[in-house]
Amino acid sequence: MTSAGEPLDLICLGRAGVDFYADQIGSRLEDVGSFSKYIGGSSTNIACCSSRMGLSTALITRVGDEHMGQFIREQLQREGVDTSHVITDPERLTALVVLGIKDQDTFPLIFYRENCADMAIAESDFDVNFIQRAKALLITGTHFSSESVYRTSRHALTLAKDTGVKTVLDIDYRPVLWGLTTKGDGETRFVANDNVTTHLQSILPEFDLIVGTEEEIHIAGGSTDTIQALRHIRQLSTATLVLKRGPYGASVYDGDIPDTLDEGVTVEGVTVAVLNVLGAGDAFISGFLRGWINGEGHEQALRYANACGALVVSRHGCTPAMPTREELDYYLANSAAIPKPDTDTELNYLHRVTTRSTQWSTLYIHAFDHRIQFEEMAAEAGASADRLPTLKSLLLDATHAVITSHKLNGSAGILCDGRFGQAVLNDVTGGAMWIGRPVESPKSRPLEFENGQSIGTILASWPLEHIVKCLVYYSAADDTVTRDLQDKKIWELYDACCHSGHELLLEVIPPQESLPVGESVLSSMRHLFELGIRPDWWKVPCMQRDDVLAMDQLIAAQTPHCRGIVVLGLDAPAPELAEGFRAFRGIERVKGFAVGRTLFGQPSKAWLRRDIDDAELVTTVAQNYAQMIELWQRAMVEP
Repeated sequence: MTSAGEPLDLICLGRAGVDFYADQIGSRLEDVGSFSKYIGGSSTNIACCSSRMGLSTALITRVGDEHMGQFIREQLQREGVDTSHVITDPERLTALVVLGIKDQDTFPLIFYRENCADMAIAESDFDVNFIQRAKALLITGTHFSSESVYRTSRHALTLAKDTGVKTVLDIDYRPVLWGLTTKGDGETRFVANDNVTTHLQSILPEFDLIVGTEEEIHIAGGSTDTIQALRHIRQLSTATLVLKRGPYGASVYDGDIPDTLDEGVTVEGVTVAVLNVLGAGDAFISGFLRGWINGEGHEQALRYANACGALVVSRHGCTPAMPTREELDYYLANSAAIPKPDTDTELNYLHRVTTRSTQWSTLYIHAFDHRIQFEEMAAEAGASADRLPTLKSLLLDATHAVITSHKLNGSAGILCDGRFGQAVLNDVTGGAMWIGRPVESPKSRPLEFENGQSIGTILASWPLEHIVKCLVYYSAADDTVTRDLQDKKIWELYDACCHSGHELLLEVIPPQESLPVGESVLSSMRHLFELGIRPDWWKVPCMQRDDVLAMDQLIAAQTPHCRGIVVLGLDAPAPELAEGFRAFRGIERVKGFAVGRTLFGQPSKAWLRRDIDDAELVTTVAQNYAQMIELWQRAMVEP
């Protein structure tokens, strides 16, 4: 995100809402059972996709003073969009849209936009100093559909023209938002109307770039003959005109309009299987702006635009479906070999890993996700297992104490389970902490998931910020039956995380075997990579320096976007861990440690026996945690 006063490539003015997309494909909207929640609205989609394209982007809009408005603001910030002019409206609610996907031609949607926040954008929401920071200002057609937003949009155009900022119109014609259909008919894309045409034509001369589908060109040009509509627009405007032609690609027209559409600068589209066309136009214009703003010429801009649109139509949702720059460039280089982007392994991997926002440079993770071990400690102490949720809450208190005393915000994390630690998870979710959560049935080998559940069932209710942690006692040297059972479960887990959006941490601990630890872990990693399993995180035991270097090289080659490696403790004494940590010095991909029983083991046993009280437990565990952090920090700098 840009800092105050820094130049911008693009400012978007217009719609910001929340989209509720039906999860059940092929269902009538009446019969849908669940929805996925995304940010949406054409201007918001364009701002986010343009940011993903590498453009420095800002949004002028309004959101409500409620949870949906805050969701939009936070997600825009995660996308790298400047939100300094996203105004919180104290009187109006955030716009909502409910959408279904019946088939590739039928997309029922309902706009909930009665007096919504983004239609109350006012001239006072921005000034000339902000507008002139940008190379281009984009406004969507919806924001000329009522008198108040018409005045505000004209004011923004005047400021842009006065300061030499290029102006862009995304016609974005939605008949329902102009009051031309019933309120429940958001799906209809074209209704001819002389009043809308006249209204749009009054602002066409103000733009340097005008983008629309054939239907949108028809409403702006006042004719259902596309050539005639383009010529009517040309009589009013000298703008570069971009015509989106669906499967036929797109064309650009500078100067006089030719006799046929193909006589413009034309680039054929990319043929893909269509899941959902909604949002494709927003991706298209974002791709075009990447080329247009960077001066790469119309043909290259159209290549970006067509490819962006093609990727989005194969995916669920609008903003989350938008490609990143790295992903788009990969697709352009390999599109001939990717007929179905939605099922291409490498492309979907890139989309998954390049749309992440939170970065962790250092991690000190207090791991108390154990279940059997806590039950065994309670039984040994003659204590009821009913005390374990309280114990885990106290361990969180110790973690918070060190975060505060050592100023660790953004560097601290926990591993905690939902069986005894649900209150802990509820407490930390939505904050600034790294959160990992186990799915494995403790000590299972071959791997089983907790309570015998399917992994999809387990993840269905998890917050997306919870990182899926799976410990597997694994060796590539296992007998064929054991290895195949393990591989099947790990693949199910990886596939489930790819679909749910959760990050995956795989903890590999070798069973008792003759291979050295490092050699065994490396062999297991190679085998899992060969299966196509690419975790976001690894949790590994201490190993020799040569094995650490080989592991880092292997991960860099197979998954350069790996989020990180953390080192586990296995209940080893602190001095032994300090020695083991040194082998990981200087490896950027190694983020820190995830240690548990070394920190909480003895104090927890004493607490369960009632030998110490709550305060002493918290103090002792906090001291152990702080000591482990200091040991790690010294190990990272000492030879």
